[in-house]
Amino acid sequence: MNASCRHDVAAPPPPLAGEGRGEGVFTKKTPQEERALSRIASLDAMRPPPQAGEVKQASQQFQRIAEQRPLRKLTLRLSLFATLTLVAAPAHAFIAYVSNEKSNTVSVIDTDNWTVTKTIKVGQRPRGIEFTRDGKFVMVAVGDDDTIQVIDAKTQSVVDSLPSGPDPELFAQDAAGKILYVANENDNTVTVIDLEKRARLGDIQVGVEPEGMTISPDGKTLINTSETTNMAHFIDTSSRQIVANVLVDARPRFAEFKHDSSEVWVSSEIGGTVSIIDPRKHEVIGKVTFEIPGLRKEAIQPVGIGMTKDDRTAFVALGPANRIAVVDVASRKVTKYLLVGQRVWHMAFTPDEKYLLTTNGVSNDVSVIDVAAQKVIKTIQVGELPWGITIAP
Repeated sequence: MNASCRHDVAAPPPPLAGEGRGEGVFTKKTPQEERALSRIASLDAMRPPPQAGEVKQASQQFQRIAEQRPLRKLTLRLSLFATLTLVAAPAHAFIAYVSNEKSNTVSVIDTDNWTVTKTIKVGQRPRGIEFTRDGKFVMVAVGDDDTIQVIDAKTQSVVDSLPSGPDPELFAQDAAGKILYVANENDNTVTVIDLEKRARLGDIQVGVEPEGMTISPDGKTLINTSETTNMAHFIDTSSRQIVANVLVDARPRFAEFKHDSSEVWVSSEIGGTVSIIDPRKHEVIGKVTFEIPGLRKEAIQPVGIGMTKDDRTAFVALGPANRIAVVDVASRKVTKYLLVGQRVWHMAFTPDEKYLLTTNGVSNDVSVIDVAAQKVIKTIQVGELPWGITIAP
């Protein structure tokens, strides 16, 4: 089964080397200059007195040096300032990995220049993809190979595999990065994997065609969505038992907790809604609906969801509608639609939340959204049928 967002004004970019921070720079000698002048004075004191006939020549040389010194001092100070600025400037480049479902590859994107820097060959039909908590590895579910492959983030090559069930699609890991929970679409189970031992710990029986996976911030509750059963299954991670089943609209594809754990948002692809569930009461307490002028309702198919860390704004991928809906979390109303590539699936924020990247399955590209401006600023061509995306923590 094929599957898989912020405020008003963007903050100005940090100044480049030599600009924006220059006021008052030349009013005081730096420690480096003080030490250099002190060394010059010491060397002058050690020189022997000039011989007869050398005084005039020395005087002329001194005059020429004195005339050149202001320019040399200015050049020295400018060079020193530029160097210090470059050293102090923070690095904003992050690395994104995109799973390409048809070409059986993972595209590596440098977010500093928005280009694909490498294409990694992986197994058959890669979809769910995520960094390990320590950022050292990238895990990718290769559904037709019935396994989770592990990519070394340093060498950008496949180095290991994990024992999932048949047709793994999405997965979630606990906060410590020790346990991985994998939705296996073909046998209606969630596989539990010990990441340190690379060992399968057991399976949890869930509904038909499980896909969406998320874990509560406290790690106590795992949510799995089953596409055909149309349910969100609440699983106690300590007992690995289902404690509640919540009925949602048709074909739930993705689940996302608010960062304060107060709500779970579940997208329903065929139902065309996002159900909002109270995780304590296990009840649907609200829904987000979508309406785009000129589009048939059945073309609006919610899948991936992303939520800002302050829980104020949610971004919802609307599949063949080719749009990302921007949702005000408090009112649960759509405030804006952003036109992206064709058949948008999933998304990931850069760690600083300046940008949101979306995978567009039919146009074979990734859209880059400026989160603060709520505007698409770039499109990056990747492999065939891009599906999942993860960005280095």
